[in-house]
Amino acid sequence: MNFLEERILKDGVVREGNVLKVDSFLNHQIDISLLEKMGEEFKKRFADKEITKILTIESSGIGIACIVARYFNVPVLFAKKTQSINVDGDKYCTQVYSYTHQCMNNVFVSKKYLDPSDKVLIIDDFLANGAALLGLTEIVKQAGACVQGIGIAVEKGFQDGGKIIREKGFQLESLAIIEAMDAKTGKIEFRN
Repeated sequence: MNFLEERILKDGVVREGNVLKVDSFLNHQIDISLLEKMGEEFKKRFADKEITKILTIESSGIGIACIVARYFNVPVLFAKKTQSINVDGDKYCTQVYSYTHQCMNNVFVSKKYLDPSDKVLIIDDFLANGAALLGLTEIVKQAGACVQGIGIAVEKGFQDGGKIIREKGFQLESLAIIEAMDAKTGKIEFRN
């Protein structure tokens, strides 16, 4: 069992509807020392890849992506879900369904921050059905850039997202893959 699995067992809470709450340490309140370990682990897993940019989607993946970016010494770029007056110029856009919020989001990245020379490592906190990752890979494709790999903190292995992403040929590295969760007992089983 690895450090993230241990932390999930210690502080994660299973809720009805296949929801795993890790907000006490990962995606609301953030344990920076845990993120440091995650960044170091992603650096090991993608050590053979040339990375020029880390890409994530707002908002829960940003913290993890920032720590990972320190290990690669590259900038973080995050796909925005809302248009604001300070985002100008041309954008790469796609639609992503949010499992957490149960809605469709238009996500975008400014064209001035992603171009064909970029070699991108996508980082996010959760992988369930793969919609967010497919949206991010679509944005990278629109830019003519290259996805070098995808790093996920927690993959719900009992849902199809991981299978879909791997079948598309991407190197997908998940730090913890959950095979089963039971909201009644709170039991969590990880993939070996």
